[in-house]
Amino acid sequence: MAKPFLKWAGGKTSLLPELLRAAPDEIETYYEPFVGGGALFFALQAAGRFKRAVLSDSNRELINAYAQVRDNVDGLVRALSVHQRKYRESEDRAEYYYTIRGKKLTCSLGGAANLIFLNKTCYNGLYRVNSKGWFNVPHGRYVNPTICDEGNLRAASEALQGVELRVADFADGPRLAGAGDFVYFDPPYVPLSETAYFTSYTAKEFGMDEQGRLARTATTLAAQGSCVTLSNSGHPDVASMYSSEVFELGEVHARRAINSKANSRGPVREYLIQSG
Repeated sequence: MAKPFLKWAGGKTSLLPELLRAAPDEIETYYEPFVGGGALFFALQAAGRFKRAVLSDSNRELINAYAQVRDNVDGLVRALSVHQRKYRESEDRAEYYYTIRGKKLTCSLGGAANLIFLNKTCYNGLYRVNSKGWFNVPHGRYVNPTICDEGNLRAASEALQGVELRVADFADGPRLAGAGDFVYFDPPYVPLSETAYFTSYTAKEFGMDEQGRLARTATTLAAQGSCVTLSNSGHPDVASMYSSEVFELGEVHARRAINSKANSRGPVREYLIQSG
């Protein structure tokens, strides 16, 4: 089975058993508007549980990476193999890293290769950009990171064949979803504390106004007949946004691997929100 080819903050690999139980057994179209690392998509695809899939995100560079994996995996493998060789042979790996980081990420084969390289070699595998859209995560100093995982890239490419990829706002990606469709929202979480306030993988922050708009979008989609599931933090404000007449709130515990403090990478209580 293909696995996520990017490490993404809030990745759902550890919660796959719960998410797979939440998903219908048979899905007409699967929508994932905050695709991130795509762990649930790859698991559902391997199980043959949807007929069609639409993956979207407002992050253009991320969707470009998915498109290059789907459409140009041979060229991507070659480009990442060059990165891997040069990085491992470099006498100053940090210098090589910052040289690549200093290039603006573009929606191209080279841009996708650079994004994946940075993701594999940056600190904690975090994707973060500044207000101008420039990637700004420091070097990770791993001993020998696997930059080109050719086997998984080819498996991911096969899984992505026939999948529709969109650069879109979370409300636009699944707006046509209806009966028989499954929509999974995995947004930037409502922060549990000021120190946990990381809410953006693009130059635009995802604040409480956006959280409210997400709740309204999910309610509309549920009214259209689609099965809707959302993940979010265990913050009490999250519970107040989702009507008990439409949604059921369950609690799960996820282990967070991306945290600046190693001793804070433990189980965290989260909400798993499902339409009735």
